[in-house]
Amino acid sequence: ENASPELVMKEAIREVESAIDEVRDELGKVLANKHLASRRLMDANAKHESLGDQIEMAVKEGRDDLAEAAISRQMDLESQIPVLEAAVSDADAEEAELESYVEALQARRREMDEELAAFKESRAEQSSLNEAGEPVASSGAERKITKAERAFDRVMRESSGLPGSGGSSRGDAAKLAELEKMSRDNRIKERLAALKAGQTDENVK
Repeated sequence: ENASPELVMKEAIREVESAIDEVRDELGKVLANKHLASRRLMDANAKHESLGDQIEMAVKEGRDDLAEAAISRQMDLESQIPVLEAAVSDADAEEAELESYVEALQARRREMDEELAAFKESRAEQSSLNEAGEPVASSGAERKITKAERAFDRVMRESSGLPGSGGSSRGDAAKLAELEKMSRDNRIKERLAALKAGQTDENVK
């Protein structure tokens, strides 16, 4: 992942696309089953109503045998209709759930596209900095700090002729520190000598 983060990001996007395709395939099956259940429900309701008319006719004609057969069939349909209604209802719920899942995956896909684009843009900026001889900073804040340090170094060199923080090595820094200590020690000795000389003058008086 560290060696090729862009390839990893692209592979993750392809996996999300594959998941979207799988969910859409499942959604297609649910829609097909819902259509079939809805059609069977409509047919069962229509047949149940038709049998009701036929039963009335058979009773009027005194054909109890036909009426009983029609009633038996009607009762079978009455036991099937609730099952078909439940199947349609379940398909509706599953359809809504899968559609919501597809929308969520598509939203994540767009976010990943934006993240990849931002990553590419960041890499392009870093590449341009490399070509210009600038060190690569891992963030905008670090780049600002780097620029500020360089500006400070330039001012230090121009005003004092001494290298700034970014231009001095550890050895130079140690030497400068030693020089500063020697200067301070010398000032201390000079002040002590002046104090002693003052006391001598007082004693002479």
